[in-house]
Amino acid sequence: MRVILFCHSLVSDWNHGNAHFLRGICGDLLSRGHDVEVYEPADAWSVRNLVAEHGQAPIEGFAQAYPHLHSRSYDLDRLDLDAALAQADLVLVHEWNDHALVKRIGQHRHANGHYKLLFHDTHHRSVTEPESMARYDLRHYDGVLAFGSVIRDLYRQHGWCERAWTWHEAADTRMFKPLPARTREGDLVWIGNWGDEERTAELHEFLLGPVKALGLKARVHGVRYPEHALASLREAGIAYGNWLPNYEAPAVFARFGVTVHVPRRPYVQALPGIPTIRVFEALACGIPLVSAPWDDCEGLFEPGTDFLVARDGRQMREHLAAVLNDPALARSLADHGRRTILARHSCAHRVDELLDIYAQLREPRNTTRKVRA
Repeated sequence: MRVILFCHSLVSDWNHGNAHFLRGICGDLLSRGHDVEVYEPADAWSVRNLVAEHGQAPIEGFAQAYPHLHSRSYDLDRLDLDAALAQADLVLVHEWNDHALVKRIGQHRHANGHYKLLFHDTHHRSVTEPESMARYDLRHYDGVLAFGSVIRDLYRQHGWCERAWTWHEAADTRMFKPLPARTREGDLVWIGNWGDEERTAELHEFLLGPVKALGLKARVHGVRYPEHALASLREAGIAYGNWLPNYEAPAVFARFGVTVHVPRRPYVQALPGIPTIRVFEALACGIPLVSAPWDDCEGLFEPGTDFLVARDGRQMREHLAAVLNDPALARSLADHGRRTILARHSCAHRVDELLDIYAQLREPRNTTRKVRA
């Protein structure tokens, strides 16, 4: 099968977490013998910022870490969809694409029926920026892949698309796995971006405050940290490690005792059931995790067994101290969390789901399946 993917970037994960999952999906499809072609805009802001801050070395690092993955850069005004989609069987268009591109591909699908076309949504903009999402012209798309059931239902309720499926993110277990034990560099590491003030108070309560109170040796990696955030890190005694290539996260996790999950406010308040992909990746790497509150209403994990959940800053301090001082507890959480990923939440599982959705789309719409009594 020939799969075509249009995304913001496969090469850069600078403030672009979607690249994590898409790399894993593409890699698994390739491992099964499918033909995969990826298109990304030549002026992708993630790539621009990455190169501006770190030069060409990260682009070369990506090529070394993922020698099997490649993408084509395109200029929207010159993109020849007839050539790009001539042999396509399945086309995925990620939501972080230009509205004009999304519309053009839909029009192409309307005029050419040889492939199936799906829109892929992995962001909270369906709630926080509904006007922008409503401007995506999905009339000729075969459906939407939403990374949570609440987002899937929003597409149906708003009439943005007729068919939609839940397609959660997952860990690329070829890349994210426990590495051999190394000399401990610190107690706690957190990998995440400060962002758009969507979790500033939460970061103070569930990360900075507990680290300072416990006197932990901690490090934070990420981008878009304003000066007041950097000052807060210094005041809490937390080292700032700047941007970290995502494929280097397993090696970093191996050198610390615990990590935390601090979800952004839109996911806690309006989009329950959707964890950040870093939860999947951390658990896949076998590092104990303590999470700020979020509602796992879709039953992805076993809170309390796969990871601990802290109701507030006080309980976060208690949980972090327990994990760091009780090797048996730490090992139990790490082992159980990784088993859950391997059993249910790898990119291979998501490719299985994708291929099943593709098979559904190929069936005539008036086909009635026989169901056993």
